[in-house]
Amino acid sequence: MENIIRDAALSPSGIQKIEWVRAHMPVVGKIEERFAAEKPFLGKKVAMSIHLEAKTARTALLLAAGGADVYATGCNPLSTQDDVAAGLAASGVHVFAFHGATPEEYHEHLCRTLSCCPDVFIDDGGDLTAILCEEHPEYGERLIGGSEETTTGVMRLRARAAAGKLPFPMVCVNDAGMKYLFDNRYGTGQSVFDGIMRTTNLVVAGKVFVIAGYGWCGKGAAMRAKGMGARVIVCEVDPVKAVEAVMDGFDVMKMADAAPLGDVFLTVTGCRDVVTMEHIRKMKNGAILCNAGHFDVEVAVAEMRKNAKSVSEARHNIEKFVFDVDGGERTVYLLAEGRLVNLASGDGHPAEIMDTSFALQALTAEYLIKRGSSLSAGVYAVPEEINRSVAEMKLETLGKSIDSLTEQQREYISSTGG
Repeated sequence: MENIIRDAALSPSGIQKIEWVRAHMPVVGKIEERFAAEKPFLGKKVAMSIHLEAKTARTALLLAAGGADVYATGCNPLSTQDDVAAGLAASGVHVFAFHGATPEEYHEHLCRTLSCCPDVFIDDGGDLTAILCEEHPEYGERLIGGSEETTTGVMRLRARAAAGKLPFPMVCVNDAGMKYLFDNRYGTGQSVFDGIMRTTNLVVAGKVFVIAGYGWCGKGAAMRAKGMGARVIVCEVDPVKAVEAVMDGFDVMKMADAAPLGDVFLTVTGCRDVVTMEHIRKMKNGAILCNAGHFDVEVAVAEMRKNAKSVSEARHNIEKFVFDVDGGERTVYLLAEGRLVNLASGDGHPAEIMDTSFALQALTAEYLIKRGSSLSAGVYAVPEEINRSVAEMKLETLGKSIDSLTEQQREYISSTGG
């Protein structure tokens, strides 16, 4: 199957990036040693739709080392790095992605990836799952099951399963402790600021950051903003998370009340219309809007475009919107078209963080190959032995060791005695 990439001549740069993260993903390296020897995916096809940058490419090559025929695309039109796509294609993986794809091209890339009729697939955000369920069920003729990488995708999965519209087993990798405790908190927490700072070249200290959503991604972003000298306001719809934000030292209020106060607004909710024109009209002149939720609907971008007096490029990946407000003009800036700022404006999560997330994905894919045929349609957790083994490998690569329970201790904590 012919690759669809921007420019094959970019491959040397992409290979260089892949080799850089290879040196900083030791858990994936340990798994690759075993996969290369055992070939658990021999004769199997694996499709994957994850932000196509160096860490994803490293994971695709890990699966290929295990014998898989790998078909890869991105999960966001702006997060694909063309040199990495070229480098991955040059390394023998089937690649269908390029940066800046139109909605139609992006959809075609997803369909082309699935047309291999995979045995297992790895999804990020739920687009592959939707196509298999709603458009091309024939691509699932040999499908054993799949896995989902991110919070938004898991939300879509659970809704689909509840509606009786999920005809195959899906494993929620996002919900494993070795994923959300580190990838969502430390990975998102750092990478959103990589993207914001790289794109704006502005200082964080002294600014008011309004963070919508206090899940693990929001917690990580709030912690980083506070650590860099910003004052943080959290907006939430969950009263428990809101109380947690207060106890963590952050102010909490409605978005309508935060709108006039914020310098930078970051959405990480997985929902839509979190920041609307009603809010934007109350914002300071020069306020900055960005999103780190999966889809570009958290900030009402379409509504912004419809209501703007003018839209222009202020800087690469920054759009300047001018609105008529109260008889005058109000300017706000939107980063990365409202798409994932940490990927559309940066390189995504650090390699060491994705080392454990993609280790979970690889071991989950192996689990599906070996045991997935015994699973009925539905949503599943990552088996705890996989989560624990990734933690143990991570500790080993960090040069750390921990205690083990003695037999007496095991008996004590499992007994009803005092």
